[in-house]
Amino acid sequence: MAAWGEPGVQPGSRRGERGVAATIKDVAAAAGVGIATVSRVFSGAGAVSAATRERVLAAARELDYRPSAVGRSLKTRRTGGLGLAVPDVTDPFCAELVAGVLDCARSLGQHVLLDVTLGDPAREAEIAERFAEQRVDGVIALPSGSGEPWSGFVRTGVPLVYAGRRPSGHPEGRQGRGGGGEAARARAGGGVPAVLADDAAGIRSAAEYLVGLGHRRIGFLGAPAPGAPPDAREDAFRAALAALGVPVEEDLVARARPTRDSAYAAAAGLLQRRSDLTAVLASGNLSGEAAVLVARELDLRVPADLSIAMVDDVAWAELCDPPLTAVARPGRDIGYRACELAARDTGRETGRRAPSGPVLLPTDLIVRGSCAPTPIRRDRARH
Repeated sequence: MAAWGEPGVQPGSRRGERGVAATIKDVAAAAGVGIATVSRVFSGAGAVSAATRERVLAAARELDYRPSAVGRSLKTRRTGGLGLAVPDVTDPFCAELVAGVLDCARSLGQHVLLDVTLGDPAREAEIAERFAEQRVDGVIALPSGSGEPWSGFVRTGVPLVYAGRRPSGHPEGRQGRGGGGEAARARAGGGVPAVLADDAAGIRSAAEYLVGLGHRRIGFLGAPAPGAPPDAREDAFRAALAALGVPVEEDLVARARPTRDSAYAAAAGLLQRRSDLTAVLASGNLSGEAAVLVARELDLRVPADLSIAMVDDVAWAELCDPPLTAVARPGRDIGYRACELAARDTGRETGRRAPSGPVLLPTDLIVRGSCAPTPIRRDRARH
């Protein structure tokens, strides 16, 4: 780099030009403020008026100033960036959620560390520990099951936001079942912000639609695995049928782990065990896919023999023959809002309070050709 007075650097030229890096002191001088004010603008900590903030940012753009990530990490004892943990990036809903997080992070100048839990609590706990060791600024997580893997991370004080789903057994989501005390609340993620689809409303609309078509023997496919407490979707299914005067037969509730093999086994067991059911409501796209595959293998006509509806309006739902009725959840919006919330908490904007309850985004029932009125006579042979 040329020294001052050498060719290429003229007296009076600004830093940021001709390869001379601008410093925070240069930005402060150009904006007519103190160095501490510039620091507050770029850290997001502390109060700065809108006019002053814009003047500082304009000076930084003019000088092509780039805050030092190394210096910031030494001062804050954090490496920066956001952690993101999802069960499966090939799952269409997870992919949409990831895309939303990345869109938001890019707009905020944040980078994202992505990892996959594969629905394994032990792996999920390892990821949580790794994020804590890497001193990320915040984490967005789509929990696979209980909140136990994240209980240690919560104690670090680093912002954590659940996206798409709260842990099973969450005390605020188990109405009438009790919270189990502070320890249970911590394990289940009590107090952790969440951005969710309004699954209860989506399940209710699908159940009401099927009952309105005359169905009374409706299978629920994809409830939490045996031993796990019912989740919000199973609760909503039971509540919706009860409100409509339709009894819930336990034999029609099929449980599965969040894997394709488990979903397929649950669907096969349900449809072979109960040849008299007329409709299936799948709690997610994995169980919906399994219902379609098993119905095809059992030579069941959809919707003449069996109506199928599912949660998650993924791309392949419209390509099925017939296209599947589905509850659309805004995966990309959930990811974007969760990232905003994690980044906002990271910035310690004390003037804005975190939401006291989950942020609920609306769902839509997309009616297609996979559901029809139940036949007056159904005499289906057992397979």
